[in-house]
Amino acid sequence: MIPEQRREAILEMARQNSELKVEGIASRFGVSRETVRRDLAQLDARGLLRRVHGGAQPPQTGSEAPFHKRLIENADAKERIGQAAARLFQDGDTLMIDTGSTTQALAAELADRRLMIITNSVEVARAAHRPGSLARIHLVGGEYRGETGEMLGSVALDQIGRYRADHAVLTVGAIDVQGGFMDFDVEEAMVARAMIRQSEQVTVIADHSKFGRVAMAQVCPLDGVFRLVTDRLPDPITAEALRAAGVEIQVVK
Repeated sequence: MIPEQRREAILEMARQNSELKVEGIASRFGVSRETVRRDLAQLDARGLLRRVHGGAQPPQTGSEAPFHKRLIENADAKERIGQAAARLFQDGDTLMIDTGSTTQALAAELADRRLMIITNSVEVARAAHRPGSLARIHLVGGEYRGETGEMLGSVALDQIGRYRADHAVLTVGAIDVQGGFMDFDVEEAMVARAMIRQSEQVTVIADHSKFGRVAMAQVCPLDGVFRLVTDRLPDPITAEALRAAGVEIQVVK
C-alpha cells in the first residue's frame, strides 16, 4: 500500500471511530509507529484529522480559527485562488459574494471589472471598491458582526431574496464526501444558502485545508455546486465524489 492509500484508509478508520491509536494503526498496516506519526502529522496539517497524544481524532465540527487568523492562513494560496476565480466571470455579470478570507482576495481582483456585486461583507465591498473602480456594489443590511465584518440575520436573508444573480461565489469551512459543502457557523450557512437560491450558478472558492473536514452546518450537497476553485487536488476519494456529483474542479498554479 502506497502512503497516500494508507492515509486514505486511516481517514476511513477515523470516520468510523471516535479515536485512533498509533499502535493500532501501525499493527493494521504493518508499518512503524514513526511512519504512522508522519501520516497523522500530514493529515493534521491538511485539517483532515486532529492529532492527540498517542493517536488522532476526527476534526471537531463546532468551530474554526478566529477570522483574523484565517486571513493570514494560506494567504498565498487564497490570493492565487482569487486571481484565478476572477477570470471566470464576464463583464456585465451579477455576483453574490459571501464573507470569507478567500472571497476578500477575490474581491480585490474584481474592482476594475464592470460587474454588479451583492455582498453581506463590509470587507468584500471595501476590497472591490477603490478610486476609479468599475464594479457596482450593493451591501445588504442586517445584524453587524464586527469580528468578520459581515451582516447576518433575518434582514440580510430578506434583502438577499430580493435580488437575482448570475453567480453565487462562496467560501466554506469544510468539504466532505458525506456532508457536502459545510460551514462552522449556522447563520453564515443560512446566508450562503440564500445566495444559492437566488443565483443561476454556484462557484465555491476554497484552499486545500477544507478537504475532508466536517462542520456543523451544511451549505449544500456536493451536487449543489457547479465549480470548485482550489489550490490543490482533493484526496482521491473526495475528488471522485466531487466529479461524480458533476462539480468542475479547477486547480490554480
